[in-house]
Amino acid sequence: MPHTIGFVDNSNGQLAHYNMLQVIRDFAAANSWQVLRYDTTLENRELILKGVGYSGTEEIFVGFRTYHNVDADYYNLVAGGFTGYVPGNDFDHQPGAALSGVPSHNQRVDYWLTLTPQRIALMMKVGTPVYESAYVGKCLPYARPSQYPYPLVCGGMLTGAAATRFSETVHAGYFKGNRANMKLRTNDGWMQPHCYPWGNDLIAGNAISSTKTNLRDTGGIYHLLPIELHDNSANIWGTLEGVFYITGFDNAVENTLIINGETFVVVQDVWRTGHTDYYALRMDT
Repeated sequence: MPHTIGFVDNSNGQLAHYNMLQVIRDFAAANSWQVLRYDTTLENRELILKGVGYSGTEEIFVGFRTYHNVDADYYNLVAGGFTGYVPGNDFDHQPGAALSGVPSHNQRVDYWLTLTPQRIALMMKVGTPVYESAYVGKCLPYARPSQYPYPLVCGGMLTGAAATRFSETVHAGYFKGNRANMKLRTNDGWMQPHCYPWGNDLIAGNAISSTKTNLRDTGGIYHLLPIELHDNSANIWGTLEGVFYITGFDNAVENTLIINGETFVVVQDVWRTGHTDYYALRMDT
């Protein structure tokens, strides 16, 4: 499955976050995702999609919608993951909805968008700039489909459709885990997972000391680690698809690297530039 890199703005008479929603819709529709709803008549425009997974027979329900406030100067998307689709329900009240806001802009937004048959991943550069991320769709489960049939992830930057501008300095990426802006669907319902290696002080510590360290490159080679979803106790559910931990040591956002013929782009967590504030997003081809 492919990826697309580009930008949107308000040059065609629409605000940039509306145009970003259209890019997601067009790209998904062109690459085997079914568009169940694309409603541009609402002020908060709605997009709901269905993926069929690698088997071609699955039903994976995800979506995005816009929300904004002119007076507060925020123009955002909200990512959604659902357990089904009801045409008569609005976006927020689809079956089993989990929602997470993603700050965007009414001006230029640069984007990196990738998808597979089972998930959609997005990075946006907005404003000053800062970098905002989203992941909707399945993870790669450590179980058979009969054991764990719907390992759905909804990850963004905010808890629900929060009234938050991109310049706010507290929000942070879903990929660090144990945050309310990331949900994993287990057989028992939605839960808030931890994400390895964040939380492991020997790999992704926030300081260098006798007990806290972090990885760096080895002779200019950057090693990627899978982001594994767990409960910090006895259970580990799976790994994010195409999203990997990468050290920020001698590294920078938007860098690209090629490993085994696959291309990755380096993404940072909003404005943060510490060694543990980055991940690598695979540019699916």
